[in-house]
Amino acid sequence: MKFPNLLLEAIGRSEIPLRFEPGADESVAAPVTELIRAWIKSHAATSRDQGRNALIQELLEELDGTREIPG
Repeated sequence: MKFPNLLLEAIGRSEIPLRFEPGADESVAAPVTELIRAWIKSHAATSRDQGRNALIQELLEELDGTREIPG
């Protein structure tokens, strides 16, 4: 599963009355995704650990939907 799809499914199951507005789920997902991206990137800026930065890169790829979520 890819993160963007997982997030849209969660929004779709929520009680927020967005289901009848075209594009509303994506509009809600965009700021959430940007918040998560900023939070993940903030951990990379302080680390010189290559393993940690590799993990951060994988998380960003999952967030963008270019990599499947393991598992």
